Amino acid sequence: MPRILIAGIAQEISSFNPVPTEYELFSIQRGEEVLEVNRRTSTAISGALDLFDTRSDVEIVTTFAAKAVSAGPMSAKCWDQLSSEFIDSLRPHVGSVDAIYLSLHGSMGGETELDPEGWVLEQTRALFGDDVPIVFSLDLHGILTEKMLQFGNGVTAYHTYPHVDLYDTGERAGKLLLSIMAGAKPVVARVRVPAIVRGDELKTDSGCFGDLIKQIKSLESDGTILAGGFLIGNPFTDVPELCCQAFIVTDGDQATAERVALELTAEFWGNRQKMQSQLVSLESAVSDASTMEGPIIFTDAADAPSSGSPGDSNSIISEMVRTGYSKSVLAPVTDAAAVQMAISAGIGGSFSAAVGGSLDPRFTPLEFEFEVKLLSDGNYILESWGVPQYSGPTAVLTSGNYTLVVTSRPVSLFDRSLFLGHGLDPQNFHSIIVKSPHCQPRFFDDWAEHNFNVDAPGSTSANLPSLGHTICARPIFPLDDVVEFDPQVELFGV
Repeated sequence: MPRILIAGIAQEISSFNPVPTEYELFSIQRGEEVLEVNRRTSTAISGALDLFDTRSDVEIVTTFAAKAVSAGPMSAKCWDQLSSEFIDSLRPHVGSVDAIYLSLHGSMGGETELDPEGWVLEQTRALFGDDVPIVFSLDLHGILTEKMLQFGNGVTAYHTYPHVDLYDTGERAGKLLLSIMAGAKPVVARVRVPAIVRGDELKTDSGCFGDLIKQIKSLESDGTILAGGFLIGNPFTDVPELCCQAFIVTDGDQATAERVALELTAEFWGNRQKMQSQLVSLESAVSDASTMEGPIIFTDAADAPSSGSPGDSNSIISEMVRTGYSKSVLAPVTDAAAVQMAISAGIGGSFSAAVGGSLDPRFTPLEFEFEVKLLSDGNYILESWGVPQYSGPTAVLTSGNYTLVVTSRPVSLFDRSLFLGHGLDPQNFHSIIVKSPHCQPRFFDDWAEHNFNVDAPGSTSANLPSLGHTICARPIFPLDDVVEFDPQVELFGV
């Protein structure tokens, strides 16, 4: 009976986050734990598992799955330990498995390794040899590198932004792997575009980028291609191969793979100006919101932990305090020291603390007199995908019209989970600071009067030229004034 090995390793980083990722930030499952944590969830691994479960003629082997919230680049010590454990978990299965599925991200990065996923694929291939097919899946914000394509046989990627198709992506990866096991000869064509993008036009259900994804999905559905995707990269992961790119996987049909990749990237390049964020100044957003009935959303994408920021910005609150903002405000902030002070004060207790800027020195701590409303261990369930989240010891603190959910660790904030998990309904507040570039409309936009996309400082700012890239290939749009697109098809598996 053919045996399929499943493993995963994933994180998205911002090279501009001054706080390095350490090993302890990763949640790691080994062996059977991978099954226990992923089954009955909407993860990519769950999608692959459920597909393989429908086949009585295959056996599943799970080894290792590591995932961390987005943060700064991995320290050398972190990557050394993580990479060693990952490869060590595979070694006992050399010679005993027939195919491999790897659930990856594509925008990892470290102080000593700028292409961790490429390294994983290279080392996995070295262990198992050329005859064992390897299929991997990536986030839509992944940076698909030459090394990944050289050592993998095929790839799938999310088709949605905001991401709601993790499960489907794993399922598609499983189908691609089964096709290869059944005799398909995958050819991969990819075309890179010298651009980084951000903004509403990337929302796949409403923006122009979604038109490209629809074309790919149609070709997958009618069997013209085995798989395809368009990766918009992660503009905050400053690595040599940062770009946007299309990839197309066919069963030996090189001409179709080339043609489709070229057509998709030509259309993308023509829309590059549209695919940039329309930002509102911090001062204007706060001033305008003060006159509105609400609820009002302040999108602080510059400090989005789901994109790699530490979550400790207080820039919007500081402007509110400076201008005497009187509306009720709900906001998250990472500040472990303030949480410990809240624990010492106890529920119902009061204390003074300066919050914000506990990790990123660009922010100046702001002094408040707080009352402790709630304390928790930081365990809650993610609203989007039903998986456990951990924010470390967490406190709900109030000061006048401000309610802060203060966490010890950065956590992804692309839905309402942190608020709801700590007894707070965002709809009960006039102003809600959302530290995420885009959330599903039902979470905030559907019931808010207005959403201000604020041009605030931070390590994941959508004001891309402000970030300070030094490693990615140049010229690249919009960082440089003159950028030309000379499309070149790269082929793998021919």
